[in-house]
Amino acid sequence: MYPNLKLHLWKCGMRQNRLAQLIGINETLLSRIINGYRKLDPVVKARIAAVLQADEVWLFLPENVFSKR
Repeated sequence: MYPNLKLHLWKCGMRQNRLAQLIGINETLLSRIINGYRKLDPVVKARIAAVLQADEVWLFLPENVFSKR
């Protein structure tokens, strides 16, 4: 799962279906990517970051990065 991506979508007030339309993929595919059930294609990753005008590395930090000690 990508919590930063979810947070950024919420802050922008953008729904997943709108982001999916803007980057040209199916909403179900985007949901699976966001929730960590589908591998992320580098092209899609770049499109998402561009549309959201956010840092690609930060957006796609997995949630377990913060829980490691």
